[in-house]
Amino acid sequence: MHLDRNDIEKLLRKVFFGVAGCILLYWLLHDMDRVKSIYNIIISILSPFIVGSVLAFILNVPMRGFERLLKKVKPFSLRRSLAAACACCSVLLIVAGVFLLLIPQIIETVGTLIPTLENFFTRISGRAVELLKDKPELQDKINSYINDLNWASLAENGLKVVGDSISVILDSAFTALSAIAGGMMNAFISVVFAIYGLVQKETLARQGRKLLYAFLPEKAADETVRIMRLSNVTFSNFLSGQCLEVVILGSMFAVSMAIFGMPYIPLVSVLVAVTAFIPVVGAWVGCIFGAFFILVSDPMQAVWFVVLFLALQQIENHLIYPRVVGTSIGLPGMWVLLAVSLGGVVMGVAGMFLMIPCVSVAYTLLGEITNRRLAEKNIDADKLTAHPPALKSKFKEKRERKKAKKQSNKK
Repeated sequence: MHLDRNDIEKLLRKVFFGVAGCILLYWLLHDMDRVKSIYNIIISILSPFIVGSVLAFILNVPMRGFERLLKKVKPFSLRRSLAAACACCSVLLIVAGVFLLLIPQIIETVGTLIPTLENFFTRISGRAVELLKDKPELQDKINSYINDLNWASLAENGLKVVGDSISVILDSAFTALSAIAGGMMNAFISVVFAIYGLVQKETLARQGRKLLYAFLPEKAADETVRIMRLSNVTFSNFLSGQCLEVVILGSMFAVSMAIFGMPYIPLVSVLVAVTAFIPVVGAWVGCIFGAFFILVSDPMQAVWFVVLFLALQQIENHLIYPRVVGTSIGLPGMWVLLAVSLGGVVMGVAGMFLMIPCVSVAYTLLGEITNRRLAEKNIDADKLTAHPPALKSKFKEKRERKKAKKQSNKK
């Protein structure tokens, strides 16, 4: 067998990458601590850019709407800049409005709750004093225990604990200030990167396609671009559907609470709507806080609020969410619930939000692959209907032939 120069170079390249891959795998398996430290360093460096990319993707959804509204503005660069500015301002206004609505109500509720707690502890202390008066033997035991205490040792230990606590507090404060400064810098970098990504998204997409076609086979690059476009459309539709579902749920709670005359309607409805951004289960967090706030004002109303929440939650889980969000991403309601459960187990709260569009993309790709393979196998269309015909059993046919043959022999 004769090998030319190109074949030898390809063989040597494969051997080199194979040996390098084995060495890398051995290192990964036997030095996990160093791998984790390197991974943490890489993530800390890339985190502002990852956050900026996510922020740009979220802002791109309203920016496209503003671009359609400003389609008469020329030139294109001015329209893009105005649309990006309007998208950022709209998101900031929504966030600011939510905080301005929630914070005063929370402060008012806490202010109402503090006197209630003071009365509660006053009643508890009064009951304790009455208990000690009724049971003098218990009071004698407590007094003897107090007299046996080594107060000098307790004072010395207390001063030592205070001194240690001061040093720990100072170290924690310095660490917190450093973390805040680093977080502010990362936030600034993320915002700048997001704005640049919004303004130059076509350029970035073109550069990404150039890299794909330069380093991958053309068919693989075509399939990668197609999957990325499908993912972009799916995630955008999911975000739009999630926002619509949140508005519907918040409106349902506001109207229902107004009908039944419940307190804190703006606070609770907005709180339930905001927490509902976590798919399917997020509204339960809003229910807990809403019931707590209403409990301060009227305990019986809090019970009725929980009953109302359970009723609206059933409507939201089985009718609104699967149809609004599931339809917007082309995923049936059953798979939406499965995706939320799976995402919560794998990645927690973030997984609940991200797993739905990921499962939708996988669902679409699996459907395409399945249809293609069925077409290649020329499967009878009747077998793929909702009510397929009964399949013939070769064993049953053979047994029937034997039975028929025996009957003919008897005749």
